[in-house]
Amino acid sequence: MSPLFIIALAACASLSAMLGGLLALKLKQHLPLALGFSAGAVIGAAFFELLPESLSLSGDFSMAAAAAAGGFFLYAVIDRIAGHDHNCHEQPHRGLIGAASFSTHSLLDGLAMGLAFRVDIATGVAVAAAVLAHDFADGLNTVNVLTRHGASRKAALSWLMVVAAAPVAGAVLSLFITLSPQALGLGLAAFGGFFLYIGACDLFPASQRARPGLATLSATLAGAGLLYLATRLY
Repeated sequence: MSPLFIIALAACASLSAMLGGLLALKLKQHLPLALGFSAGAVIGAAFFELLPESLSLSGDFSMAAAAAAGGFFLYAVIDRIAGHDHNCHEQPHRGLIGAASFSTHSLLDGLAMGLAFRVDIATGVAVAAAVLAHDFADGLNTVNVLTRHGASRKAALSWLMVVAAAPVAGAVLSLFITLSPQALGLGLAAFGGFFLYIGACDLFPASQRARPGLATLSATLAGAGLLYLATRLY
């Protein structure tokens, strides 16, 4: 597959991330619903795509589970060191940790897409379709995590640009390096653990505290359902 074609697909993923982030800014007055949707999308990405794909690549359930647990608890430790406080929203450093995590995930998205096309076209197209859906959620989630912790609109847009550029950087990187399936699988599992923590321990509780009720829960289920449908594209 032509490198230019792979980079073009990565650019589409970048556009998807930008659209997701701009939508999150537009919905600022309805942030609890957006947070609920983001929580479902993050948790769904972990359960429906990252963890199954990790197991498929690594071929070792025990190692994949250990990597996922390691990612979850590592993020919990980082979150605690960063100064976790449910009663305080003005904690930009916590938002930065989340944004950096999503940026790295988007980088891995581009990397995975580029490497998938080395296997065959069908695998590459399937991964690319999932990346487009996931990077939309990454953009939305990045803005939500940052604004949740008091970041300015300018800061949120700056990080959104980083997240949007990451898939292209990953796709370019895939042209020069080769990762074993096992290594890539364990990396995806670790990020699955990160996302489970972000969704279940940060975004979902925040959405429920801001607006408890069926509407917010429905938004969470919608986010998870969207990611489930996206993974069926495989």
